[in-house]
Amino acid sequence: MNSPNHNLEEDDDGEVFIDESDVIHEVNVDEEDLPDVDDEEGAGAEVFDDEDDDSMHAFTGHTGELYTVACSPTDPTLVATGGGDDKGFLWKIGNGDWSFELAGQKESVTCLSFSSDGQLLASGCLDGHTQIWDIGSNGILKDIWFWLVSRIIQCGCGMLIRLPFLTCHGGSVTCGDFTPDGKTICTGSKDATLRIWNPKTGEAIHVVQGYPYHMEGLICLTISFDSALAFTAAEDGSVHIVNTTTGKVVSSLIAHTNSVETIALSKSSHWAASGDADGKLIIWDLHHSTPRFTCEHGDQVMCLIWLGSSRYIAAGCGDGRVQVWDSLSGECIKVFKGHSDSIQSLSVSANGDFLVSASLDGTARVFEISEFR
Repeated sequence: MNSPNHNLEEDDDGEVFIDESDVIHEVNVDEEDLPDVDDEEGAGAEVFDDEDDDSMHAFTGHTGELYTVACSPTDPTLVATGGGDDKGFLWKIGNGDWSFELAGQKESVTCLSFSSDGQLLASGCLDGHTQIWDIGSNGILKDIWFWLVSRIIQCGCGMLIRLPFLTCHGGSVTCGDFTPDGKTICTGSKDATLRIWNPKTGEAIHVVQGYPYHMEGLICLTISFDSALAFTAAEDGSVHIVNTTTGKVVSSLIAHTNSVETIALSKSSHWAASGDADGKLIIWDLHHSTPRFTCEHGDQVMCLIWLGSSRYIAAGCGDGRVQVWDSLSGECIKVFKGHSDSIQSLSVSANGDFLVSASLDGTARVFEISEFR
């Protein structure tokens, strides 16, 4: 048997050349069986051309998965995003040169919410704490920490001082929102509790937990437009409605059999929409707490948002697409493409012209939706 180096010639630079006598066996391979040649980002990376992307702007400032997006209610171009790279950013639609990092995040940013006047931004993190940002000064007003809720005050020397206040969530903060009247903040957690806070003092006004509330971790929540009710959904498939003044469960929406990933309210009617891990999109009649339509979505429904005061609902899918549904007919009327991975969050710009999506592919994309006003 020939040695492994038989007939191999080496040049002066140390390069090795093989001639025909070194070929042991020849195999014919069909070109269709060969893998595609990918770019330097690695094998298996999906390649999109312009025809696969319906977005008019993409924000690529993050270096990891995106989990949340929020549009300012007063500035139609201002957007906040957060993700698994432990970063949050403010950026502007159509202005790729401007962004501001929400510094100080120590864990994945899982939820973001603007106050109704656009002056405050709350960011919730995987470590269980929430920061409240003053958008005008780009400074942190308050930190609500995992073990301690902290008040930050401005002293005479200009330094920020953090004071311990009270105990907080015992698990990751998964969702949060200001009430539209700005008087309270509601946060949900993996610890299966809803906490209703006073944003000025950092005091927990109510802690909602135990029977007849969720038995497993909260995934999402939304607040009624009159600030009176919090709609919360959890891994156990339950949806509950809580009075934000009393902290009591006043009703439940029963139909889902799997983890409820998202819930949204209509501005123009007493309807809600919820989506689950089974791919079901349910449109609810809130007068009777009963389903109006059950839409078979085809993939996981990860996030939902009503498009302004219209009858249309946008749904972010596990396959990276955004589907627009007509709540009156229960039909899908539009599909937006552009993402290569699951969409985790959706938000609509203040003027109703743009829908912004955040995806596990690490990008946020902007789609024009003025036709659905």
